[in-house]
Amino acid sequence: MPLAATTIMLGVKDLARSKQFYGEGLGCAIAQDYPNFVSITLGEGSSSLALYEREAAAQDAGVSAEGSGFRGVSFHYIVPSREAVDEVMSAAKAAGGDIVKAAVGAQWGYSGYFSDPDGYLWKVASAS
Repeated sequence: MPLAATTIMLGVKDLARSKQFYGEGLGCAIAQDYPNFVSITLGEGSSSLALYEREAAAQDAGVSAEGSGFRGVSFHYIVPSREAVDEVMSAAKAAGGDIVKAAVGAQWGYSGYFSDPDGYLWKVASAS
């Protein structure tokens, strides 16, 4: 059976803050809401997003919860237009995220990066 990413789990420092950022701030639907775990529905055809308290997630995996800096991973959200890139970047900023790299034009299109409250990077891009 081929490998498929059905859920992306993020270990977060403050579950309530992250739930608010993704749910209220970015408009994602909360599918499950438990004391140490929240499941979020992303767009149609996308993997779901799980938020898990960082310490509990590390314990579940049997590893240390310590870690910082670039994690070697970023999430990419491809949207249909430059205006949509700007809308998503603005929504992330208003929800408490940080603009890591302002959206700029490139030969292939237009993109920028924001980070969520735990520093996870999201690239928002459009080919137009």
